[in-house]
Amino acid sequence: MTGQELQTLLIEKWGYSYDVQLRKQPNKLFFQVMWRYLEQASFPMSEAEYLEHLSQIAAYLEAWGSVEQIRTAIETSKERPRLGKAVSIPIDLGGRASEWLVDL
Repeated sequence: MTGQELQTLLIEKWGYSYDVQLRKQPNKLFFQVMWRYLEQASFPMSEAEYLEHLSQIAAYLEAWGSVEQIRTAIETSKERPRLGKAVSIPIDLGGRASEWLVDL
């Protein structure tokens, strides 16, 4: 998955280029679709910065083997990002979870 493909997935589902983040909780990792989006005048990134950010997130998803899990979760989600409420998707890292969840 590329950053552009991730953006297309978000637009097809919710109609906007939403910001996405990876959030680590104790022993869990989440892919979050935030309520801010590129098309807002107040969005803090340029389009180039946004696409670079999505590319970095997509690279992590590829490395973890989680692309299809995230794609399916977005496509089937009944939630919608709204002010103060992100769509949170837990990432299943399988047996390799300890490699990615080490506290530094």
